[in-house]
Amino acid sequence: MNGNNKTFPSDFTLTGLFTNNKASGFLFSIICAIFFMAMIANGVMIFLIYIDPHLHTPMYFLLSHLSFIDIMYISTIVPKMLADYLEGEGTISFIACTAQYFLYMGFVGAEFFLLGLMAYDRYVAICNPLRYPVLMSHRVCWMILASSWFGGALDSFLLTPITMSLPFCASHKINHFFCEAPTMLRLACGDKAVYEMVMYICCVMMLLIPFSVVIASYTGVLIAVHQMKSAEGKKKAFATCSSHMMVVILFYGAALYTYMLPQSYHTPTKDKVFSVFYTIITPLLNPLIYSLRNRDVAEAFKRVLARCRGTREEF
Repeated sequence: MNGNNKTFPSDFTLTGLFTNNKASGFLFSIICAIFFMAMIANGVMIFLIYIDPHLHTPMYFLLSHLSFIDIMYISTIVPKMLADYLEGEGTISFIACTAQYFLYMGFVGAEFFLLGLMAYDRYVAICNPLRYPVLMSHRVCWMILASSWFGGALDSFLLTPITMSLPFCASHKINHFFCEAPTMLRLACGDKAVYEMVMYICCVMMLLIPFSVVIASYTGVLIAVHQMKSAEGKKKAFATCSSHMMVVILFYGAALYTYMLPQSYHTPTKDKVFSVFYTIITPLLNPLIYSLRNRDVAEAFKRVLARCRGTREEF
């Protein structure tokens, strides 16, 4: 290929989400509201789990770190996008794009693995309740957490050099609102077959390994629930797992489209819609789903409010 078609690393231009002048202001307000609500909701979730002794259990320990990951990766994407709209430009340097890509892949990869391993927690709680304190000990929880962060870091360190070392075409216009893998690959020039194959294998591992854990865990849960004679026991078991399953379906569904489908099925508009769903909306839905469908969290919130009222009355 002619060397004149390619340029060395320099600034990129993000087209962003706010391309329609008529609706851009309204869309900006919606995204801004979602961002601040997600930050507050996840922050409240972490605070409640930390301060309330009734929530000092393995499930809520993992859930607090899920909320932390949500805060981190939505902060990697949305503030830049909102600032670009206010400034009227979407320029991002090669270094900043690489850093955003690296952090995003790390946080999202960690969430993939953490959601998968959280299914094991639900499996143990329902299928081996008497051994739950042993099988989900404090040490095991930290091992699950460490494994999740290790998986996310591995994704970042493998995929970032592969993607960002590609020769990019003369047009550095990224038809997206952040530096995401499929979009960056479309911007690259030359033979991308090897890069696409390595990225595909990494994404298969990142998605299918934790998803296999989810399938195996919930298969065991369904078998155990089917064998239960008590209707109340079945209802409680489904209530225990339903919140986690909703989060898994929402998060993995959008991510499977983004990273598993061949490039021929992708369009810039579809990529933006699915990316918005699992990078912006899901961090807001996660704490809402777990709090609205979880009596323990609601009761913990009431206890904290009652404690605050009692403290205020003393003064």
